[in-house]
Amino acid sequence: MIIDPMFYLVTVPAVILWGLSKGGFVGLSSLSLPLMALVISPIRAASIVLPILIVQDAVSVWAYRHTWDRRNLAILIPSACLGIALGYFFAAAVPDAAVSLALGAISILFGVWRLIIEARLGEPVRVRAKVAPGLFWGTVSGFTSMIANAGGPPFQVYIIPQRLRRDVFVGTGVVFFALVNWIKVPPFLALGQFTRDNLLTSAALMPIAIVSTWAGVKLVRHVSAARFYKLIYGLLIVVGLTLVWSGLSDIL
Repeated sequence: MIIDPMFYLVTVPAVILWGLSKGGFVGLSSLSLPLMALVISPIRAASIVLPILIVQDAVSVWAYRHTWDRRNLAILIPSACLGIALGYFFAAAVPDAAVSLALGAISILFGVWRLIIEARLGEPVRVRAKVAPGLFWGTVSGFTSMIANAGGPPFQVYIIPQRLRRDVFVGTGVVFFALVNWIKVPPFLALGQFTRDNLLTSAALMPIAIVSTWAGVKLVRHVSAARFYKLIYGLLIVVGLTLVWSGLSDIL
């Protein structure tokens, strides 16, 4: 088990952000792994976080068990499996910095574009879940989730234009990433990342993970749908800037 105080000084806020994200403030979690990468390697951070995410998923899936979109999951889950497989086999050939820069750029451009569109035209017309874009973004989400725990931005690029009801939007993301996290368990086992020290560290952080997830569930339900989407756009831009900064730091 990790006992370095600096590790917990950085990791506790990261776990709280993951919990709030799982509770409904989608996007905050993408700030967490860069925080943890300041004190431990990204691969070890991901292995410590995965059991925590699975516990957080259990809390959030229970909270949103009646509000998720079946069509979206039917499109996204098979393609995410493909993305996870690609991430497992080809992660070594894809620099983390390149993934961070690409995701960051996509997040910033999409978030700014949506804010501009809604400022000019008002609330956009809801579009139906389409198969081809869903297969593409589901694969990208699975891939980036496997190699960088950053599957949120691609998922949001696909799902946000549908303008789902707030709880359905959150619930669909909750169920999607709960399934993705379980699908990621065998690859992480194959990589030998679930060591005794890592699992004990995960267990020490579990109470914070559960409390922060439940807090996110309660807080997000006090935000109106219109404000919720504007908040998501803003978080997407912040996440994009964080990812770009992380990518540039690795390159430079």
